[in-house]
Amino acid sequence: MSTENNRFGIARENYKFFIAGVALIVLGYLLMMGGGSEDPNVFNPEIFSFRRITLAPLVCLAGFATIMVAIMRRPKKAE
Repeated sequence: MSTENNRFGIARENYKFFIAGVALIVLGYLLMMGGGSEDPNVFNPEIFSFRRITLAPLVCLAGFATIMVAIMRRPKKAE
């Protein structure tokens, strides 16, 4: 039996990329939190801050892109 058949489909390096992507997505959602008002009759303009409108979605997209790289990347062949 060859060792090729016993290997997983995804290499260890790919799992590291996958975990980094999930961490980026979680960080993006954490950056989106907050900005609400305690009183529903009072408007808080903080919900339209740069962090919530621009930075957080870009961090989430970077996380999704990292996960795609983790799935599509081929492991380096051992010589």
